[in-house]
Amino acid sequence: MTGQRLFQGPDWDFPTLQRIHDACEEIAHSELGLNVYPNQIEVITAEQMLDAYCSVGMPLFYKHWSFGKHFAYQQASYRKGLMGLAYEIVINSSPCISYLMEENTATMQTLVIAHAAFGHNHFFKNNYLFKQWTDADGILDYLDFAKAYIAQCEDRHGRLAVEQTLDAAHALMSHGINRYPGKKLPDLRVEEKRAAQRRQHEESMFNDLWRTIPTGPVKSVQTLSAERRRALLGLPQENLLYFLEKTAPRLQPWQREVLRIVRHIAQYFYPQSQTKVMNEGTATYVHYRIMNRLHQQGQLSDGNFLEFLSSHTNVVFQPDFDNKYFSGFNPYALGFAMMQDIERIVTKPEDEDREWFPDIAGKGDTMGVLRDVWANYRDESFVSQFLSPRLMRHFRMFHLHDDPAETAGIKVEAIHDERGYRRVRRALSRSYDVGFIDANIEVVDVDLAGDRHLMLRHTVLNGAQLNDTDAKRVLQHLADLWTYNVSLVEQDTTGKVLKEYVANPRGLAAVA
Repeated sequence: MTGQRLFQGPDWDFPTLQRIHDACEEIAHSELGLNVYPNQIEVITAEQMLDAYCSVGMPLFYKHWSFGKHFAYQQASYRKGLMGLAYEIVINSSPCISYLMEENTATMQTLVIAHAAFGHNHFFKNNYLFKQWTDADGILDYLDFAKAYIAQCEDRHGRLAVEQTLDAAHALMSHGINRYPGKKLPDLRVEEKRAAQRRQHEESMFNDLWRTIPTGPVKSVQTLSAERRRALLGLPQENLLYFLEKTAPRLQPWQREVLRIVRHIAQYFYPQSQTKVMNEGTATYVHYRIMNRLHQQGQLSDGNFLEFLSSHTNVVFQPDFDNKYFSGFNPYALGFAMMQDIERIVTKPEDEDREWFPDIAGKGDTMGVLRDVWANYRDESFVSQFLSPRLMRHFRMFHLHDDPAETAGIKVEAIHDERGYRRVRRALSRSYDVGFIDANIEVVDVDLAGDRHLMLRHTVLNGAQLNDTDAKRVLQHLADLWTYNVSLVEQDTTGKVLKEYVANPRGLAAVA
């Protein structure tokens, strides 16, 4: 197709989209060596795009009041011109579903197909985190099951009871994740089939652990040591939803299944929170390479290419620190810049690059190096390993330190010298490390012999305590699911108690 235009003017139809897809696919496979899931491209309206925003971008999702609230807010903002819409949404599934806005011009459809259907698609299929934690083949079927199951629960148990359970589960969603490898990734299709079996079994059985609860304090001391109690409960446990699903004494079987659904969906999104820079950087680099190649082949006119460059420039724009739009590093800008910088280091290294990156400097195989990076790193390790001094100078990075316990005022801790580069890179990579940015909260004990008081601990790192209002609200949701008193102690790494929260259950509608 070299030399033949893919389209003329801004208009497109579905045969045009097919030609665009095939042209992008040829470059993605033959020149970039990408390995992708089969593509499924769907065209949606602006209202459907807003709806997808509000249901976390998934094509199938259960109903919840919060989605409608977000939809109303974003629809009002969009109509007032206070916000724009994404050109596309892409789903990590097999087939990989890319939703394209029908308002897009033919040039923009080409851009988003290259970006989503090949850039994101390759990253989803090959990055180790997505391989480890997500089931691309089963997610759509599981979401279909979840949507139908929640609707059945509303019919059987009432909308209020289901809504309250979902509210509590959503509040704990970020603490319903297995963060470390070890457990086998669940087959979501099998999970769907096992759900009915679990319900039947749970209706005929009870949690044997609660049968062992002593009837009095004397028996408790004799028969149930603290070590045995914690071992039976699998404590400490950081996956709060899993603990509640398996152990909460008064939840009904359908409520446990709802917690399980929310937990599986939270796990599905877990890799995306750790790969924002890499994922967007990969997709932006891929679409840039494909669009340039299409233009070189004559399949895009100069006018089409200028339209693309205008959009691309806006996407990778990085506001300065004193710009009113600055809110940290734009993941598109940083990710794309790092991918291009790796290409430079691999093909045209300088002496500085050979010192900092001896394994890849001058290697010559750009796509081989990039495909390896895309497969084996997350944001934290990617920045830690591949952010170069040259790029730090380009972005004019420096590190500020503000700790009243150490010094008065703000201190510039790292500048552009040998030690400074390493400290800047270390500080920036740590800002993407879930071990530092997510609160470390664990269930540490339960008073089985007494009032069944559930005890949690938050280990505070770098003085980052929980927001007081949010901590009280989330703890209240946890107490509602547990149905007994819950306490949370914040302590530093030395064991010193900094603050304590206590919540009493209000009682969910289903168990009141």
